[in-house]
Amino acid sequence: MEITLNTPALLFPAISLLLLAYTNRFLAIANLIRGLRKLYDTDHDQNILSQIRNLQTRIIIIRNMQALGIGSLLMCVVCMFALFLDEEFLGKLLFGASLVLMMGSLILSLREIIISVNALTLELKKTGEVFKDRFI
Repeated sequence: MEITLNTPALLFPAISLLLLAYTNRFLAIANLIRGLRKLYDTDHDQNILSQIRNLQTRIIIIRNMQALGIGSLLMCVVCMFALFLDEEFLGKLLFGASLVLMMGSLILSLREIIISVNALTLELKKTGEVFKDRFI
């Protein structure tokens, strides 16, 4: 397989959009934690504390998603530099590493989504508004 400078450049838009989405998730959850923390200070409800712990787990996962995404982007840049120096074998290794880091980031993203859905399902059970698993 021949690899050119254009090959790793294809990942740039995808990685950038993923990092933006991860950052938005991080900020939304951080705001939720701040709001729940204020609520917990006035009403020491264990349910609120459980929600904060769940959100804290998700924040850690998102941080790791971002780290792997940044690592993937960095490997792409280093890959392009290696290809610029006509080091095709090194470029292939670095591009492969970039893809592995991106896969790790996406796997963590899936894990975070599953945790989020489970937390929402628990909340919906309280109100009796649980829907059967279905895809639209």
